[in-house]
Amino acid sequence: MLDVRRMQMLRAVVSSGSVTAAAARLGYTPSAISQQVAALEKEAGTELLERVGRGVRPTAAGLLLTEHADAIARQVGEAETALADLLAGRTGRLSVRYFATAGAALVAPAVARLRTEHPRVQIELKLIDPEDPLPDVREGRADLALVVGPQAAAHEGVRLLHLLDDPYLAVLPKGHPLATRRTLELAELAEEPWVGSEWPGPCLDAQLAACEAAGFRPRFVVDSEDYVTAQGFVAAGLGVTLIPRLGLGGRHPDVVVRQLRAPEPTRSIHAAVRETAPPQPALEAFVEALRVAAGG
Repeated sequence: MLDVRRMQMLRAVVSSGSVTAAAARLGYTPSAISQQVAALEKEAGTELLERVGRGVRPTAAGLLLTEHADAIARQVGEAETALADLLAGRTGRLSVRYFATAGAALVAPAVARLRTEHPRVQIELKLIDPEDPLPDVREGRADLALVVGPQAAAHEGVRLLHLLDDPYLAVLPKGHPLATRRTLELAELAEEPWVGSEWPGPCLDAQLAACEAAGFRPRFVVDSEDYVTAQGFVAAGLGVTLIPRLGLGGRHPDVVVRQLRAPEPTRSIHAAVRETAPPQPALEAFVEALRVAAGG
């Protein structure tokens, strides 16, 4: 097998025209250069240099290896440039998992900011169930996932970065007696029929924990799988519901939205990253872009 380092020494000898000049350029003694070229000739099984006056010139085999050494040097230079770009965050590839309501409010502006500041960073976006995207992060299939609540704390190897607290708002039919108030206490909804806006999981847990703190458990009369559908049931007069602020992108014309207190139900949104992941400037830039989008 040909030694790449020795090929680069041969390249220096050929380009400078003599062993002495190559040694001065590389910082070796002439005898050390001669020994390495001799070792390369033994590896190649043929002579690589011939004497011409006080200098040397490559044989056909020496010229061939010199050309390949040039190509290797170019590739190494390109690799060094690519590595420097990656370590500086100018390039890279990120795989991101997110859930629907975080998409428009957080992910979209964060991606737009990253593309402006780091246009050569590639981002793979995948919409996922917010229940448990953490195995993808922990096992390295994703660099980052947006998650709700503290459930990630139970997963070894995952680190949570808090982005924002997303409060739930009360959604009432337009003609509801409480609709005239700007702020409601959560306990005032205790006797109301409720339209479910969340599937079981951390988002619903945040609602139920707040209701328990207010002294009641909501009576669900309708289950719906998304916030738009829940608003439709509320508009039809079937009950009231809670929807997080990020989930109120489009409001039904026949509902009103009111703030809650005592307590204010809130879901906590985090970016989950792998605890043992090596530093990635592109990932750090994306996390910062998410924090900006979240208002932090």
